[in-house]
Amino acid sequence: MSKIRLGFIGCGGNATGHIGRALEMPEVEVAALCDTSQPSLSRVQERYPALAAVPVFTDYRQLLDQVGLDAVEISTPHTLHFEQIMASLDKGLHVLTEKPMVCSVEHAHVVIEKAEKQGKILMIAYQRHLAPQFRYIRNQIMAGELGEIQFISALQDQNWLSLTVGSWRQQLSLSGGGQLNDSGSHLLDILLWMTGLEVEEVQAFQQNFTSEVDINSALSLRFRNGALGNISVVGNSPANGMWEDLTIWGSKAVIYLRNGEITYRTALSNESHSPTNLPGGTTPDRNFVDAILGRDSVQVPPICGLRVIELTEAAWESARTGRPAKVKVS
Repeated sequence: MSKIRLGFIGCGGNATGHIGRALEMPEVEVAALCDTSQPSLSRVQERYPALAAVPVFTDYRQLLDQVGLDAVEISTPHTLHFEQIMASLDKGLHVLTEKPMVCSVEHAHVVIEKAEKQGKILMIAYQRHLAPQFRYIRNQIMAGELGEIQFISALQDQNWLSLTVGSWRQQLSLSGGGQLNDSGSHLLDILLWMTGLEVEEVQAFQQNFTSEVDINSALSLRFRNGALGNISVVGNSPANGMWEDLTIWGSKAVIYLRNGEITYRTALSNESHSPTNLPGGTTPDRNFVDAILGRDSVQVPPICGLRVIELTEAAWESARTGRPAKVKVS
């Protein structure tokens, strides 16, 4: 193909970054835009004058039917992902979707099977897989530098409750769940991906406050290799912005990641150091295009989305029943 003809389903705030990155790639032609909000479409075309003549739609099905495309990127409310992924794959298109991939384990299996049957790429925009700090930590763990992983602890702190009040993110029918299914999805994904661990059981407690979706989540985990873990997702922080702490203890070393800054300590020395030999980074959009062109492998395959929703569903069940829930890894 001379250029990848790319359509965008969803043109809100999150999508504008994806669109901008696509416009910077000479291998890509942004061929169509879709959003149920005409103001969102207008803002995108005002921000990117090169898109002034690009066809726009308020119904994604019309976009898929009327424009010849090679691929789509989906940035819509979470519960819409499933039908939009399925419809796009049915059209023979490659798909890059925002997180979470889908909002149920059942739907995750269906979209993975569909992508395999169609022979098309299905990828999730978990950008941390392509960021230097997280790639470094995964590489160290996969190389055995930390030894056997024994314990993990992670905290995500965000004023999500106030930032999303009145938006679709706090409407269960559109979001599929609260902070754990939104920003928290990134945290679950990156921990599972970096460590390669599988969760066996989770005990979860959640607070909704005035919302119909979960805001604060406290998760205690037992992994299949015997390791333990704690995950704290705080969605009603009084502080602005986001703060994250991740710590991974192995039998040979420990890694602390504090708001993107790595500190590394080994069993052979009490001294701490911050590594400088980090691997290069890129973006999901770049990786998606390179994978379509056969220049790279998919760095965020749909199995990652399945693993996240398996843990998320179990956490929701545990919070609802007050009892530990098994994570059915399939």
